[in-house]
Amino acid sequence: MIRRFFIIALMLISAAPAMALDRLLTPQEEQMIREINAHNSAIRTMVGRFLQIDTNGGRVEGTFYIERPGKVRFRYAPPSREEIISVGRGFYVIDRRERTQYAYPQDRVPLRQFLEEKIDLFSANIIDVVTTDDFISVVISDDTPIGVIEVALIFDIASKDLKQWTLTEPSGAELTFSLYDVSVDVDIPKSYFYIDPTYKPKTQ
Repeated sequence: MIRRFFIIALMLISAAPAMALDRLLTPQEEQMIREINAHNSAIRTMVGRFLQIDTNGGRVEGTFYIERPGKVRFRYAPPSREEIISVGRGFYVIDRRERTQYAYPQDRVPLRQFLEEKIDLFSANIIDVVTTDDFISVVISDDTPIGVIEVALIFDIASKDLKQWTLTEPSGAELTFSLYDVSVDVDIPKSYFYIDPTYKPKTQ
């Protein structure tokens, strides 16, 4: 279940547009998105904790490490032994208990937009933008092999930091993924993005 929810979120923006924003962005919204792009593009590394909550209230926590361009590691807390790792050549789902791994091509994974040298949300299929006093939500939608998926990316207006995203599946099931205790531009050991070559390939 952990793997399925996370990989659905990663696959979101890779397919043809399902719909488009039915209005023009306001100048204020465009400016805010430009500032979000610039702010996040300037961040080279991020580390912190995450909380994943599904529709049924199931909660899973863990730690994450991001080094741009192209590297990411999400490590789920025990009793899970799964990790999601990218070393710039695809995303690998690692099971440390079974010592197995299987891969998703990097060009099919939309999280790459936050791993590239330059982040550009305007290149995604934006279907809605909602602003409150403290946050701005940029909602993205696309067709995928399992149907139309939507993700609402939530940014803090003052800091421009990504705080949360909510994934909505075609069935209506939702997954909320929140980031906290985040530090940026810190040194991350190279070993954190290592994939053990002795792990056996596994089909999905």
